[in-house]
Amino acid sequence: MRALAALSRFAGNTFALWVLLFAGLAFYLPSVFLPIAKGGWIVPLLGLVMFGMGLTLKTADFAEVARRPLRVLIGVLAQFIIMPALAWLLCQALGLPAEIAVGVILVGCCPGGTASNVITWFARGDVALSVAITSVSTLLAPLVTPALIWLLASAWLPVDFAAMFWSIVQVVILPIVLGLLAQRLLGARVQAAVEVLPLVSVVAIVAIVAGVVAASQAKIAESGLLIMAVVVLHNGLGLALGYLAGRLFGLPLAQRKTLSIEVGMQNSGLGAALASAHFTPLAAVPSALFSVWHNLSGPLLATVYRRMQDRSADDLPTRP
Repeated sequence: MRALAALSRFAGNTFALWVLLFAGLAFYLPSVFLPIAKGGWIVPLLGLVMFGMGLTLKTADFAEVARRPLRVLIGVLAQFIIMPALAWLLCQALGLPAEIAVGVILVGCCPGGTASNVITWFARGDVALSVAITSVSTLLAPLVTPALIWLLASAWLPVDFAAMFWSIVQVVILPIVLGLLAQRLLGARVQAAVEVLPLVSVVAIVAIVAGVVAASQAKIAESGLLIMAVVVLHNGLGLALGYLAGRLFGLPLAQRKTLSIEVGMQNSGLGAALASAHFTPLAAVPSALFSVWHNLSGPLLATVYRRMQDRSADDLPTRP
């Protein structure tokens, strides 16, 4: 078990490498990975990741919401305003084709990704606040995400709010609730499973990305550079505006880092699952490429943030 836990930590620490490697393999060997998409495995794999999130949630995570409600609210609002708005503006400015535009908006309307908590820790941000924002935005996703997609994307393709709401309940809320119940019923015995969760999450997300890339290989060859450029812009602007939002509200440096990472890093697995279930394989490509990119940009930015002083000059009180 100790060896498996060590392997799990290694997989978590090298997550970006595996996503990049298997995305490349799926592009050049699509037939190997096509059964993941064709066999309907994308949604169950994401459900497995969400079940793992439920296993790791603690009462203290929700207590943080009660302790600092305003800062959690700022983070959740920044998450659900900045990224959707950026996605819509990029689609309009670049005149993206309908399927790609819907995919970009879809990933922009998703809640924060669970990897953001690890990146926040590495960046020396406020981990408790990060977990609280991720948890609240994820629990709000069944209502907020379909509403935003309907509002912003229906000009390109029809959006079924009710069907998307039920999909998110099935793939996000129910697995999290089952994870919480398992944690409560099994107590300390869950710890062994928690130690291997990074490995399970890495395998699941890598498989989702590989399946989406394999299913859309021809379209990626045709439009991949355009989609990648949009994904890089979307992510980079989200990271920057998240930080500026924290500065605007006078948050200390550690919490500005947290907002930046929470806003810029999306639950792209959910985006891929929703696109695969409700739109077309091409609409899932922005989410797949976002998963590749933000797992590279997040650690790189965290390395920069880690070097920033916890009390920078603009955090110090000014003289009267």
